[in-house]
Amino acid sequence: MKKEILKMLKETEGYVSGQELCDRFQVSRTAVWKVIRQLEEDGYEIEGVRNRGYRLTGCPDGLTEEELGSAITGKWAGRPVFYYPEVTSTNDLAKRLASEGCPHGTLVTAERQTAGRGRRGRAWMSPKGESIYMSLVLRPDLPPSSASMVTLVAAMAVAAGLKKAAGVEGQIKWPNDLVVKGKKICGILTEMSAELDCIHYVIIGTGINVGQKEFPPELADRATSLLIETGKPVNRCRLAAAVMEAFEEYYEKYEKAGDMSLLMEEYNRELAGAGEPVRVLAPEGEYSGRSCGIDREGRLLVDREDGSREAVVSGEVSVRGLYGYI
Repeated sequence: MKKEILKMLKETEGYVSGQELCDRFQVSRTAVWKVIRQLEEDGYEIEGVRNRGYRLTGCPDGLTEEELGSAITGKWAGRPVFYYPEVTSTNDLAKRLASEGCPHGTLVTAERQTAGRGRRGRAWMSPKGESIYMSLVLRPDLPPSSASMVTLVAAMAVAAGLKKAAGVEGQIKWPNDLVVKGKKICGILTEMSAELDCIHYVIIGTGINVGQKEFPPELADRATSLLIETGKPVNRCRLAAAVMEAFEEYYEKYEKAGDMSLLMEEYNRELAGAGEPVRVLAPEGEYSGRSCGIDREGRLLVDREDGSREAVVSGEVSVRGLYGYI
């Protein structure tokens, strides 16, 4: 009932009468009053006026079950939400929930991570209340060989969410980062449990820099936040909800095709460094070339200096721009 009352308050421009809430949920005025008090304790600002009812005047900047549950509008992405003030990493907890049978679309969020990590086991800075830390559980009916493309789908969703919720144009640094003006603003970590012929679950972990005012000297030249880029606070809940909404749309196209063919054109428009020189760091050796976008399997196409074309697989190599982070 708490989540439903919050949703009604958010969707109503004026006041919601206490009697209307009583009738809707078949409870007493005392029960409604207790829920209002709980919401206020959670940080919501609610004005109560005799004979008029309740009106929401302010929301906390949190990623709680109530806040996200009332903000997410899609059918399954972000339903349900599990929120924790502190975790080792949201991916760790999402994997545990997935192994216990949680449904497709389950979202895990946290205010702080004590052991956040990025691709190849790199540490991920996880300060409290400044970023979005969330992990989405998926159970795709696709072969394991297709799972890596989910990272690309998630990157497209973050780009769409940044634009909708913050008015910021982000670009995708293949395969798992988002950049704004050449600096990293988001990282995505995909993990999977599978057998040879089937996927048990896929976890999409996403970290977005939102409220950081500055970064340590060793990161300042290649990391940024929405606060730095826009000069104003961005509500993390609205951004997370916008990402979930976009992910649901993109994911359904990806699942329908079984590859990136329905998304490839849009992805390549948002690809950072498209047409620019890159260096590929492959196990068999480094080489230089020019980025030419992705193919339908999500591989990065690179035209080598000798005229040949390579289809680069994300799990095998790293790709760097020759003139900066991207």
